[in-house]
Amino acid sequence: MGDVVSSHLDETKRELITARTGAVMAEFGRLYEQQYGVALFNKVRFDLEGGGGPQSQLLQRKIPLENKSIFSGSIFQYIEENKKWRNRFLFVPDSYNISCYENKASFDKHVQPKGTVNCAGAKVLTSVEQYQELISDSLPDVKAKAGSSPFLKCPSQFPVIVWHPYARHQYFCVGNEKEQQKWQAVLQDCVRHSNDGLCEENKVQTPAFTDAVRLYRQAQGNYGTWEMMCGLPSQILSNLVMESLHPELRDLISPRLKGKLHDRQRSWMLISDAVYGLVQEQCGAHYEALLQKCEATRSSLEASIRKDMDQIIASKEHVTSKVKATVLSKAEKLLKVSIQPYISSILDALMEPTSRGFFEVRDVFFRELTEMSKNTLNKETKETVAQHMEKISMLPYHPVKMQSCYEKVEQLSLEGLQQRFDVSSPSVFVQRAQILMRQQMDNAVFTFEHILHQSLESQGPEDLCKTIQRCQDRVLKKFDYDSSTVRKRFFREALLQIFIPYMLKQLSPTFSSELPGFQELIFEDFCRFILVENIFEEVVLHSVMKDIMIAVKEAAVQRKHNLFRDSIVLSNSDPNLHLLVEKPSIDWAKKYGGAQEDTDGPGGDPENEGEDAESKKSWRMKQVVSMIQVEGSSLLPGQSPMEVADTDSIQEETDGNVRKSSDNDQNASEQPAVSEIPLDTTNGAALKQEAKPDHQSEAKNSQLRGEEQSTSSKELKKALPLSPIAEEIPSVAPEVTPEDPTDMSNGTGLNQEGKPGERGKGSEEALTAITDAKDSKPEGEEPPAPIEKVVESKPESPASEERPSVEPTLESASEPAAGSEVKLEGPDKRDEAERIVNVGEKTSQKRTSLR
Repeated sequence: MGDVVSSHLDETKRELITARTGAVMAEFGRLYEQQYGVALFNKVRFDLEGGGGPQSQLLQRKIPLENKSIFSGSIFQYIEENKKWRNRFLFVPDSYNISCYENKASFDKHVQPKGTVNCAGAKVLTSVEQYQELISDSLPDVKAKAGSSPFLKCPSQFPVIVWHPYARHQYFCVGNEKEQQKWQAVLQDCVRHSNDGLCEENKVQTPAFTDAVRLYRQAQGNYGTWEMMCGLPSQILSNLVMESLHPELRDLISPRLKGKLHDRQRSWMLISDAVYGLVQEQCGAHYEALLQKCEATRSSLEASIRKDMDQIIASKEHVTSKVKATVLSKAEKLLKVSIQPYISSILDALMEPTSRGFFEVRDVFFRELTEMSKNTLNKETKETVAQHMEKISMLPYHPVKMQSCYEKVEQLSLEGLQQRFDVSSPSVFVQRAQILMRQQMDNAVFTFEHILHQSLESQGPEDLCKTIQRCQDRVLKKFDYDSSTVRKRFFREALLQIFIPYMLKQLSPTFSSELPGFQELIFEDFCRFILVENIFEEVVLHSVMKDIMIAVKEAAVQRKHNLFRDSIVLSNSDPNLHLLVEKPSIDWAKKYGGAQEDTDGPGGDPENEGEDAESKKSWRMKQVVSMIQVEGSSLLPGQSPMEVADTDSIQEETDGNVRKSSDNDQNASEQPAVSEIPLDTTNGAALKQEAKPDHQSEAKNSQLRGEEQSTSSKELKKALPLSPIAEEIPSVAPEVTPEDPTDMSNGTGLNQEGKPGERGKGSEEALTAITDAKDSKPEGEEPPAPIEKVVESKPESPASEERPSVEPTLESASEPAAGSEVKLEGPDKRDEAERIVNVGEKTSQKRTSLR
């Protein structure tokens, strides 16, 4: 595959890539420097004047995922280089960049991963058909024939594919639907988190970056939302370059691709991935240099802003009034005709699925706390509360438990409005709502942690359930207020993102020639902080903002979807609670539940004492989601159970508890009629039930059984102590009287796949019980002479000293009735012993003939 990339990306193509990237970054850099001064001015002005919306009632965690990992587990991955499926171990840290390891042992040894997957801008698919539809657009000039073979053949019906428009695709496969759903939730959470790459806390760089990208795309004629505005700044800039470079390279390279349709599609995917890597590397270098250049001038710019703040504000207001007088009349006419009729319908389409998602967040949080209260009723200790709080503290970042919340908002649909208002896809609003839902859950959990911890510190272990209930009610009330505030802000922002690009697209051609004349009204010293293009957009924004605010306010007054009016949301209503805002997260396991949690993790092994500090930290890292499966325990369709054995089978075979059949039983053992039965609860050994042999094997087995019927009781006692299963029987095993005296499944744990002839030995077992009764007599009592002759007829077993450990089980197997006891006293009991032996031999012969 490397030859394909190198042959099509020659020196000429690479020079073209560098030139296109440099041109885009030069124009972006010019816009970024302009927007950097404007963003810095807005930030300083906000710091001086204050303002903002209602204050959050819930606390916000500073470092959400400190010393925690999201997920790790084994999954089958398609390796593009050798075109084979291999079992891989994936680890998802708190950065959400997926690391792929050869196996779990490589991860435990801190070996470098085979690869890393960044999911920004990707889509998670669960069917080959969905994937086929997307890759069919990669080479639009080449269409697949009807009934052609699929692009990828999965070994099971449960694929999980990570698709990206430019980067290499990742193919995974699991064995059942439940694992597929869990992996899909984990990977979608990686996509969701990676798409939110810009830090909102940075009030200068982030606004300057987003405005520069938006203005660049508008200059190219691209208005409206953009799905690829996701990831880190270098990734967003790479997407910006690839938006125009990708079609150009495809037109140059696709006619030269050779082979079948799937081979050409696969070759183009590898070429696109290589181009995307080169562009991302160059964009990252350009952006770092640009950022350093702007940051070097920040201190001087901020000093100028603070010195001339009043003059800058007055100059901006003067220019704004001039622009408003020119633009406002046409903007209001456009608003009345094309915007106002659609505000209420679009708002309803946004409110219903988003509110259902936030209500589901509240229900999930409530159910988790209710479950903790129920379990605390059984054992009211702080340790029990700490164990549950360890799980609840990671609830916001548990993709499987939060999946039901995310699915509610995924039903958002803007059909009929996307083309009119140039909305590429509702996925932009869906992911934004999901991120806000996770933040609200995290705030609620963090607030509940501190309130509960404060209550536990001030009281004893009594009335824990009442304490939990009071804290729960207090947090849920705050959650309802914050949920209303966050949703109303989201609705306003979403409506602006839908309407503003449409209005700018309609008004910009009209005023593009008039706007440069207003730049002359700005003093030269203030040109870094006041731009006419920004003022024009602010005028358009304020013209539509009034109608949006009225629509959202009416929804709150009518209490639609549990929205509250702003007037009843109190700011700083709980001052004592906000004193805890700077405190870190609480380590419940360390404070109340001991230090056993420190060793938990995806690769935890507390016995490794020679690790360095960083390695030990990774061992102690807690995992949000439990592992899906044990390494290598998953079976794909068509695999033999012996290829990937489960842990119970491996333990059974290595301990020697599984007996091998004789050569005469090979034909029977090769048949697929061997079925596993549940573990014997008496001694824990796994039993396997053998299928009925054919007639030839039956005849041979009957002959062998007849030859072995002459075995005496001493030989049986000689063999039993050497059996691995019999040695594991506890000395105090409970006695179970079987319905059949020859049934050995009553706790002895003997494998029924043993040699033929070992079944139906009731006579030998009866004699064993008689001999054991004789041996258990006190030393001072003289044993009867007839029994001594029977015992002396066979050589003494060297392992006979170990018989007392299995006597209770043997006695229970041989006694005809529960509680009965065989006693031989005096020489006149010899005939009775011989009669028992004869009866047992006849019974065995009769059973052999019946079989």
